[in-house]
Amino acid sequence: MTMKKIISLIVSAMAGAFLSADLSAEIRMSALFTDNMVLQQKVLAPVWGTAAPGKVVTVKPSWSKHEYKATAGNDGRWMLEIDTPKAGGPHSVTVMENGGNTVIINNVMVGEVWLCSGQSNMEMPVKGWGKVMNYEQELQEAASYPEIRLLEVQRNVSPQPVDDFKADADGWMVCSPETLAEFSATAYFFGRELNRELKVPVGLINTSWGGTIIEAWISRGALAGVKDLEKEADEVAAWPLKAEDGTPAKYSDPNWSTVLYNTMIAPLVPYAIKGAIWYQGCSNVDRAYQYRDLMTIMIEDWRKAWGYDFPFYITQLANYQQRQMLPGDSSWAELREAQDIAANVTANTGMAVTIDIGEADDIHPKNKQEVGRRLALQAMNSTYGRKVICDGPVYDGYEISGNTITLKFRSAGKGLVAKDGKLEGFAIAGADRQFHWADARIAGNTVVVTCKDVERPLAVRYAWGDNPLGNLYNSAGLPACPFRTDDWPGWTIGKTSRR
Repeated sequence: MTMKKIISLIVSAMAGAFLSADLSAEIRMSALFTDNMVLQQKVLAPVWGTAAPGKVVTVKPSWSKHEYKATAGNDGRWMLEIDTPKAGGPHSVTVMENGGNTVIINNVMVGEVWLCSGQSNMEMPVKGWGKVMNYEQELQEAASYPEIRLLEVQRNVSPQPVDDFKADADGWMVCSPETLAEFSATAYFFGRELNRELKVPVGLINTSWGGTIIEAWISRGALAGVKDLEKEADEVAAWPLKAEDGTPAKYSDPNWSTVLYNTMIAPLVPYAIKGAIWYQGCSNVDRAYQYRDLMTIMIEDWRKAWGYDFPFYITQLANYQQRQMLPGDSSWAELREAQDIAANVTANTGMAVTIDIGEADDIHPKNKQEVGRRLALQAMNSTYGRKVICDGPVYDGYEISGNTITLKFRSAGKGLVAKDGKLEGFAIAGADRQFHWADARIAGNTVVVTCKDVERPLAVRYAWGDNPLGNLYNSAGLPACPFRTDDWPGWTIGKTSRR
């Protein structure tokens, strides 16, 4: 599908709050287009808004002599595309209505734009309730990054897609100690790494909501055929837009299928983005097996909405809760596995492993600097073509010989490393499927695993638990992804609904 066809479909589908304004009035831009914004470099970037029906709208970017024109439809909607230059700025964009008003958007940068979404670990601010590690110093240093621009999408729910959204500070903000304090720490540290390495402006759109389920971020159409969730999505779509006493009570609950996609994703389409980062999963732990499908469905859903297969990087859930003394099943481990599967079966997708930086008594790890760095490593390697090691050791097969299982790994860098002493975190099981802690040693790019209690081993698990042991790294200092060699049914298989 061409971009022109995509834009035509988007324009014809727009309805709701965005058009509530008087269509005979002045030009109104989407909330995405404000002073201080970042446009994606070297693309045809969609620009849109409303004007008086039938009026010609002219867009003049300061970097070009070309004028771009569109005619507002009978409903007042208009959209066009502008050619963006290579990274730089500041620029301005002038939007004029023939015989009407003029809007000038100032301090516009051109660079790399990333969508940042998920639940509370993405939402967690640098200061605010988050108070990430060394936040005082981080805020002081924020003044050094004025080319990083921040856009915070305010929380909202709706049973139907809406056209526009409200943003904190009424739009894009220049990164500063004041503007960064309440902005997503994960998003910022990711963007900071890109800005440092690429030497270009970076725009970060944070659209996240703590405690939310993944299906709330997926469109109704994408949930068609998904057990239990298709029915829920249809029920949500039938909610009245208004109740006699105002807004229905259900509207205050973000944990319904589609309601966040409708308000916090749909109105962002088709703003040109380079890619997306995602940090969510805690609220779906009890349905981890289902998450395998939901994660891939959401990625494909968003890419379809934008019309191109942009890069998508997942943050795997960190270790959390009390450490299990004995090896066994874990819904948290199953959710991490689901994230890993989604990252491997979906093209142009990667994952940052954070199994080593969690906290037993806090679901919100404070070392968001490392989370952002590891996400940035994924982007630098796969999106920007920098040849950097972005993954820790990745399980790549096994061989059984007598009472020994030899595990193979890729992405070992210059070799496997047991951090801080003896190699830990491996468990082994035989035909009875009862796991026992195992002895493990590194041999080149393999790990040799044995257990005196299991004479005929069949399966190995590593870092498999809510807050598991595990100290296998590569030479780049990145941790091994939790894994298992078996496919035995876990705790969450068959669970498809939380209600």
